[in-house]
Amino acid sequence: MTLSPWRPPTISMRWWPVFRRNLLVWRKLAVPSLVGNIAEPLIWLVAFGYGMGMLVGQVRVGGTEVPYILFLASGSICMSAMNAASFEALYSAFSRMHVQKTWDGIMNAPVSLDDVVLAEMLWAAFKAILSVTAIMGVMLALGISHSPKLFAAWGVLLAAGITFSCIALIFNALAQGYDFFTYYFTLFLTPMMFLSGVFFPSEQLPGAVRAVAQWLPLTNTVDLVRPMFLDQWPEQPWRPALVLVAYTVAAFWVALALTRRRFAS
Repeated sequence: MTLSPWRPPTISMRWWPVFRRNLLVWRKLAVPSLVGNIAEPLIWLVAFGYGMGMLVGQVRVGGTEVPYILFLASGSICMSAMNAASFEALYSAFSRMHVQKTWDGIMNAPVSLDDVVLAEMLWAAFKAILSVTAIMGVMLALGISHSPKLFAAWGVLLAAGITFSCIALIFNALAQGYDFFTYYFTLFLTPMMFLSGVFFPSEQLPGAVRAVAQWLPLTNTVDLVRPMFLDQWPEQPWRPALVLVAYTVAAFWVALALTRRRFAS
């Protein structure tokens, strides 16, 4: 009897050795990896936050005028979590799965494919939170925000890293080569960066576009994180939180099913 690829996940603690293996390999390139992950968002922050911020001045957020640098910082750190998790769950995971055949070697041990996929998802989220932590440290040093609620924002960004790693693993399961990921970045991630309130308030968008944008995972991450940078709690946290949970559960299930089907063929 052939098992359905859409069966529920079978998870055990055997994901941990896979996660630890990725950590041990990454330690050899930890410094250049971190520099690469945080350089781009910091360039965005300096160029747009201080450069364009001098022209824009203040931005209205929920009836409060805030400096543009603070508005941008609270959005760009969410974008950084998205990009770091996506890159790891796409290019690096694809290399281990398809090019290096690392997954095949791991599954010769008593480790299931479900555990490998879970480990890759958690590893991508871990890489994302490492980048976010470094960027947040720079923001604190620059005095952009010193709100104690940033500790809670850190937890939200970790959850966002999990969400985006699950979504990226769907495309990892479908890809036949690295070029395939260009479609994901160009047609999904890049438009989402500009529609999710990272660079300007989403209220400026046309009504129809805004109606679509409010269901994007990055939009809901920004809705949770930005108030905490302003030393406030989100007014309605349950809706964006539930949207992220729904994306995470659905995306992980689909990614796991597609990966099972790929390995079964």
